[in-house]
Amino acid sequence: MPRLSLIALCLLGLLLAAPARAASDFVPPWGTGESQGDDLVISLATFSPGDDVPSWWGHGSLVVEDRRLGVARVYNYGMFSFDEAMLARFAMGRLEFWVGQARVENTYRFYKMEDRDVRIQELNLTPEQRQQVAKRLADNVLPENREYLYHHYNDNCVTRLRDMIDGATGGQLREADRAPGRMTLREHTRRYTSVNPPMSVLLDYMMNDEIDHPITRWEEAFLPDELETQVATLQLVDGQGQTRPLVAKSWNYYASPVRARPPAEPPPWGPWILALGLTLGGGALGLAAWERKRGSKVARVLLGLETSVLGLVLGIPGTALFVMWLVTDHTVVYRNENLFLANPLTLLAVPLGVSLMRGTPKARTRLFKLWGALTVTAVLGIVLKLLPPFDQDNWRLIALILPISLGMAGAFGLDRVLARFTGTHRASAERRDTVARLKTP
Repeated sequence: MPRLSLIALCLLGLLLAAPARAASDFVPPWGTGESQGDDLVISLATFSPGDDVPSWWGHGSLVVEDRRLGVARVYNYGMFSFDEAMLARFAMGRLEFWVGQARVENTYRFYKMEDRDVRIQELNLTPEQRQQVAKRLADNVLPENREYLYHHYNDNCVTRLRDMIDGATGGQLREADRAPGRMTLREHTRRYTSVNPPMSVLLDYMMNDEIDHPITRWEEAFLPDELETQVATLQLVDGQGQTRPLVAKSWNYYASPVRARPPAEPPPWGPWILALGLTLGGGALGLAAWERKRGSKVARVLLGLETSVLGLVLGIPGTALFVMWLVTDHTVVYRNENLFLANPLTLLAVPLGVSLMRGTPKARTRLFKLWGALTVTAVLGIVLKLLPPFDQDNWRLIALILPISLGMAGAFGLDRVLARFTGTHRASAERRDTVARLKTP
């Protein structure tokens, strides 16, 4: 993920960094060869999403326990070092995560204090498979092996667990998960970010069609809850053709009495987003009509204020998206069709809106040209959807931004439109602004 969702997961890793580092130098008995497969227990721990941004996606870890020796450790692939170098790597799309180990009870208590579910699935693996997983985890946590290049959808703290379990089962998890997924990565992202509508829309804007293509259940397991479900339903087949469930038993270490699971489907916000776009665009038209009819300075100031605010709200993400496409490795932002809707040009509305509030001559003409150009590019983006490469699922953004651009272009072209249809020869709005300034003491 820009992915602001990536920042969220990074911050989650930061929260867990302290307990993991405390045990990072510990060499477990399964790493030294002391543990026997019969004594080991491998479990998948799933932690539900929380209330704050870092915890929206939930989390997952693998737990290894040697019951004979009384040793247990939780392995977390969501670790990173928070420093200036990390921020620079994140900005360029080259963020490295690493795996750490921590005491099980400390980790579980942390999530309980957060009022987040802690659900445990003990995996029904053979002694040899348990030994294989434990040894691989012990090797992964070594300094020379622990780091990996993070990708929110393809290589994260949960996909690493999925791959580990799949390797232990001889590829049976992946084989079972070749079936089509329930929804696209964008739809999963929308449902997990539904707790915060503005952030959900922002993430929608920043990501391109890379997350709109059909996926398999295997790819859906980038989410902790999805991996938990898939593990729970998998039936393993042994060498004699006998089947057994992958999960030997499951239980809740802690279940929040009030926290709900993420919605099963993305919320149907389309009509509400369209209504917001129409309201903002229509509001600009209303202010322009009020000013024209009454000569109201208040209407002009409010229209300039709306222009500047919208230029800021839409222009900053548009500029960030354009720059990230040019200079970073965040492939999920490349060739983003939302640049037809909002881009660096949109930021020009900020100073021009201020000029309009001050009654500066020609501000109205320049704003008409700006919003007119943005309307044309938005319509062009829609027309291009007739061609196969332009398949991004950005209709929510079109429903929001196109009415705004149309309304703004109409507001600043109102005098031109009325003059053309009524044949009047009234003074231009710019002349009124100039006269108003001359009369101002």
